[in-house]
Amino acid sequence: MFTLVTAVVVNDQGALQLQRRTDNELWGLPGGAMNIGESFAQAVVREVKEETRLAVEPTGIVGVSSDADHGEVRQEFWMCLTARIVGDHESTEMRFVEPRELDGLPTASTRLRIQHVLGQRTMPHVA
Repeated sequence: MFTLVTAVVVNDQGALQLQRRTDNELWGLPGGAMNIGESFAQAVVREVKEETRLAVEPTGIVGVSSDADHGEVRQEFWMCLTARIVGDHESTEMRFVEPRELDGLPTASTRLRIQHVLGQRTMPHVA
């Protein structure tokens, strides 16, 4: 099991930052594995910068889970944070996506995290 961090980055128009990954060609939230000694916030800032070239600041918690039933071939512990852009690759493509466009994009385990944000939960998801 390893720790994965992802970020939900939303622009001023309410569109989500998604990336098409080189490893599986699926669209998902920017993120990746934490390095030893990093905090969740530090890992999110680093991963988003590496994958999208965006500088972000974490603003909240979407959820945390170690649920093995998420469509992946490994069990992972994940923490998903919200983040705001504060400045200007593991992606073959990235773009901001309007929420209404999400159903037309192939995604994997990040779909649940996106649904938590769009549902405007008042409490973080814990599983």
